[in-house]
Parts: sequence; structure tokens; C-alpha cells
Amino acid sequence: MKFAVGYQIPDEDEAPFAALVEEFREHVAEVYFPWLDLPSGRSPLVRQDDPDRETARASLESDLLEMRRLGVRLDLLLNASCYGRDAYSLALVERTSSVIAHLMDLVGLDVVTTMSPLLAETVKRRFPSVEVRASVNMRLGTVRSLEYVAHLFDSYHVQRECNRDLERLSELRAWAEANGKHLIMLANSGCLSYCSVQTFHDNLVSHEAEAAEVANVPAEAPALCWSYYRERRNWVRFLQNTWVRPEDLCQYEALFPVVKLATRMHANPRRVIQAYAAGRFAGNLPDLFEPGHGPLFAPYVIDNQQFPEDWFERTTTCGQQCERCHYCQGVLEQVLTPGSYSQGGDGGRRAEPEGTPRVDPQRSSRTCMSSAILRQTGSDSLG
Repeated sequence: MKFAVGYQIPDEDEAPFAALVEEFREHVAEVYFPWLDLPSGRSPLVRQDDPDRETARASLESDLLEMRRLGVRLDLLLNASCYGRDAYSLALVERTSSVIAHLMDLVGLDVVTTMSPLLAETVKRRFPSVEVRASVNMRLGTVRSLEYVAHLFDSYHVQRECNRDLERLSELRAWAEANGKHLIMLANSGCLSYCSVQTFHDNLVSHEAEAAEVANVPAEAPALCWSYYRERRNWVRFLQNTWVRPEDLCQYEALFPVVKLATRMHANPRRVIQAYAAGRFAGNLPDLFEPGHGPLFAPYVIDNQQFPEDWFERTTTCGQQCERCHYCQGVLEQVLTPGSYSQGGDGGRRAEPEGTPRVDPQRSSRTCMSSAILRQTGSDSLG
């Protein structure tokens, strides 16, 4: 099993992202990345009017060239959930086609991940050598949902909520193999399972550049989870989400040759990759996820080493009937221990010193929203 990891432009004092990929080369199969200011499922790498735009572009292209030299597959993200009035426009087709053509000339491109049927069809028609992949945010979790778009996609991210349903995953895998398709699982999402506001939040992120230019409502973070977890009685829901612990990932070897790790907005991508590559983690479990909600559980941490031996077996065979079961509540009492929250360290590019250094929570607990919007909504301390 290998990993697809999400690209970041490094800070000024950090090594290039390609150096991190090289360090874990034997474990990394793919790197997924957005193109500069094009809308995607996370904050843009750089705004269109940013004075450092050309510097960011040069950094990205340099990293792409180096990662290509390392033999890593490259996956362009065109996975915004909404493109506004351009959603079915010739302008969107031409703009994205121009980006793909440029990348094909520069480094070659292996995969395009998208939510848009228009963009999927465009890539199929104009760039037939490029694999077209369905975004995890399409929430494809049934054979029927895969069949509907089989003419558009070569591979699919499986709906996160299927992660703990091995019978469902086996059914999807059997269909994919019979139809020449490939499946990928996202292992470390910190999102709420079956989140009620995912569509709203995804759309808001897609329009982030526009939203940052207007006066926004001073309120809690737009992501529901940040306010939801402020109530301690809701903490048990964290255990009932879709993430898979590093220790349990080996159970998916037969299902997924490549597993996606969310690292695009993570404060410490090195920690995430290292933990899943090693198949073990000694620390605060939310530190591995994106988004990470560690600050909301303070003054406690969720000690990954305290999970019971039957955790994986119980949570993948229970049918997710959480309202009728108290197993996770008992586990929460077992894993919730007093401790200090810290996710980031030195940003994750270099080896971490002994101990776990504290970091600025604005960076260490990033959501998928930019600091510009979070500041306007009064939620900059959360993201």
C-alpha cells in the first residue's frame, strides 16, 4: 500500500515539499495539487492579485519537476464543488484546458481529480492519456453511483462514510475490478460523518476568493464541527467519524493499493505521512487529521495508544447504529487523557526534536478555509 499526499507551498524557512516526498519516496505513489488560484476543495495556493503569485508559481513548478524526477504520479485538482456562473461555460473549459496543456508540456500529468461532469468529459475528450478521477466530495458510496458516471471516470475516491463498512467496500471493489476501474480511500479526514452542512461548506470554499472580499457575518467558523465539538457531550461523535488509525490501515491492503492522506492544509504533513507509513502513532490522534480538532478537546488529548484491541473489529462490524450502542462512549473515557495539545512542531519538513513543541493554534488547527474568511467571521483562532 502506498499513499497519495497533498501538496503545500512551503514557508520561507522550510525545505521544498519535494524534499518531504523524497524522504518518504518508497511510500508515496502520488502527489495531488491545485493550480495557483483555480478554485478547488481547499483554499487556493495563492490569490490572483497576490504580489507573490509568480514566486508561488515558480515554487510549485520547481517542486513538480523534482517530484516527476522522483517518479511520483501527479494529480491536478479541479475539484471545486461550484464554479458559479462559469460552471457549464466555455470559459471554464478553455481555462482549465490551458492549465492542463501547460502542465502536460512542463512535467506531464497523470491524473485529474474533479467533481464536475463537464470537466471530466473535457479531460476525457481533450487529454485521453490522463486518468480522470472522481473527487471524494462527490460522496460515491454505492455501485449505482459509480455506474452512473462510469463513462466519465477511470477511478473513484470512495465516500468517506464507507470506510468502516468492509462489506460495502468489498462490493465496490468487486464492481471496480469487473469494470476496469480503480478505487481510492481517504484515511485521515477529520470531518464529521454525514456532515449536514458539507455541501454548504464545500461551496463556500469554492468561492473563498470572492467571499474574502466582502463583509462576512461575525460568528462561529462556517464549518459546523468547530461549534459542535464545543459541547463535551458531542465529543463521542469524533470517534464515530470516518478516519482510520495508522495501526488499522493494513486491514485495507486488499482493497486499496493507494490511500489518500489529507495534508494540503495540515500544519505537519511529515507527521501524518510518517505515522501512516510506519503503521503506528504515539500521540494525540486528532493531530493526524485534516481538519484537526485537537484544541477543542483541551485540556485533554485523545491518546492513540489507549484504544482497545477490539476497536477496529467492533467499529467495522457494528453497522454504525450509534444511537443504539454505547461502545464508543466507553472507548472515549478510556482514550481521553489529560495532556497538552500540539500539532505542528516545525511545520513537518524536518525531523522533530524530542518532546512535542507547542505551536500557534492558527496554523496547527487549520480548517479548509483561509485565514482571511476566518478572521472576518471571528473564528481566526480556529483555523
